[in-house]
Amino acid sequence: MIIAALVLVCTAASAQNLKFAHVNFNELVQLMPEMDSARVQIDAATKETQETYQSMIMEFQSKYEQYNQKQATWTPAVRDSKQKELTDIQTRIQEFEQASQQDLNQLQNTLMAPIYQKAQEKIQELAKAQGVIYVFDESSLHYVDDTQSLDLTPAAREALGIPADRTLESLQAELQAQYQGQQQ
Repeated sequence: MIIAALVLVCTAASAQNLKFAHVNFNELVQLMPEMDSARVQIDAATKETQETYQSMIMEFQSKYEQYNQKQATWTPAVRDSKQKELTDIQTRIQEFEQASQQDLNQLQNTLMAPIYQKAQEKIQELAKAQGVIYVFDESSLHYVDDTQSLDLTPAAREALGIPADRTLESLQAELQAQYQGQQQ
């Protein structure tokens, strides 16, 4: 009984010395300068993919219109050949859609992996320097008591080279302006 009470007292005393921290990991990753470069590359690949897809669709539509206009005048062999050609184009379009989506996902994963790793390493480095035993991501927390949990986000932002005035809101405004500029 005395040993159990002693363990309980020691555990309570050591629990008071534990340091916890939290960080907004998504904010850090989205605002990192490296993420801007990744976005440009992903956007360029996406645009190229969309242009190729549109070209394939236009080819199909053109040949389909030709088929509808001339099928009555064609011999059965020509008509069968044209039907097969349309089917082949549809198959190519479907295969392109699947392959291009996989390629874009792989490109995103390849570009994002070092960004995530760098952010993770900086957070770990800061946590160790502060003597923190756990760092929680704000996105998965329902409540954070800022008086008992250290917010590592500001220090991590600085360590990752994120300008103080750059926020998720300003990033969203930048991306919206870029999108509107592309639409005009």
